[in-house]
Amino acid sequence: MYLGDEQSHLDLRLFRVWSKASKTVFDNLTADIDRCGISRDHFMILELLYSKGPHPVQKISEIFSIPSGSITYVVDKLEKKELVKRQPTPTDRRTSNVVLAEKGKMLFDEIFPKHVETISQNLSFINKEEKQQLIHLLKKIGLGAKELK
Repeated sequence: MYLGDEQSHLDLRLFRVWSKASKTVFDNLTADIDRCGISRDHFMILELLYSKGPHPVQKISEIFSIPSGSITYVVDKLEKKELVKRQPTPTDRRTSNVVLAEKGKMLFDEIFPKHVETISQNLSFINKEEKQQLIHLLKKIGLGAKELK
């Protein structure tokens, strides 16, 4: 049995609770995405374009850690389904932006409000102030952990 100090035990307990809570919430959100009838990769990319606007293929690859060869395949599939289209980047003709096509926008206009509702239901167990505090604390942990690399 591990006999670490009080701080280590608290850190381990926090990590276990955080991991279990995150897994449960993400499982619920994954089930919601699966009900939409599109793959998680497609959903993530469409949601990015829906929420943040056009993005270069390379940037999408970096955001979701999808290898460059694979992202091309995924975007091609979305393009064949007429959910996205590629547009040349005005400042660099060698690259293109992935843009949500009308069919993709209509799909997300339909499914995204329900997805946001599912997220809100999963976070409804804490109040506004607790959510703001949690955002602050998670950012602090994330930024600190990034510095450890």
